[in-house]
Amino acid sequence: MSNTNVNIFVIEDEIIIAQDIAKKVEKLGYHAMGISGNSEKAVEFLSFNTPDLILCDIRIKGSMDGIGVMELIQKKKRMPFIFLTSLSDRVTLDKAKILMPYGYILKPFSENDLLSSIEMALYRFENEIKHFNLDHEKINTIALEPLSTKEFEMLGALTKGLNNKQLSEQFFVSINTIKFHLKNLFQKLEVNSRTEAIHKVIEAK
Repeated sequence: MSNTNVNIFVIEDEIIIAQDIAKKVEKLGYHAMGISGNSEKAVEFLSFNTPDLILCDIRIKGSMDGIGVMELIQKKKRMPFIFLTSLSDRVTLDKAKILMPYGYILKPFSENDLLSSIEMALYRFENEIKHFNLDHEKINTIALEPLSTKEFEMLGALTKGLNNKQLSEQFFVSINTIKFHLKNLFQKLEVNSRTEAIHKVIEAK
């Protein structure tokens, strides 16, 4: 997955800081898909959207802190997230580590700190997905219609991170044919993208 295809969502209640983080994200070549500084709004957004990575402050406005938001979201969707915070006390660290975040960055941080943390988080998640075993029968239970053998094989290839060109080479068909199969696959899984498809099958595990 290229940087420009990586969607990152920022949860930070200080708007100036949030905008600065989003600018850093864009400058590093990723796509900042949105900002939220309120726990309820963040949960609402993440209930309907699936970013590739979440950058989350711990001390935010609303009924929950960042740890609470991530705990709630992880029960619904498995998404990699990094805590960005000025808090480094033992109590906060103990609460945060239970959720097994993909990174913990202390403020203030540099672009290099952000870049290395994002890349390590994405790499870790990608490798976890690669070792994820799909069950055709189980996948069919969450699909509108049963997946064909080819669609199931293609879904497995998606979890390995293959792009359309690589899929074309692996299945010995044209890229247009790959797009056709992916369109049918996404319709059956009721998703709109590769990321959503992967997260849906992870949730069904």
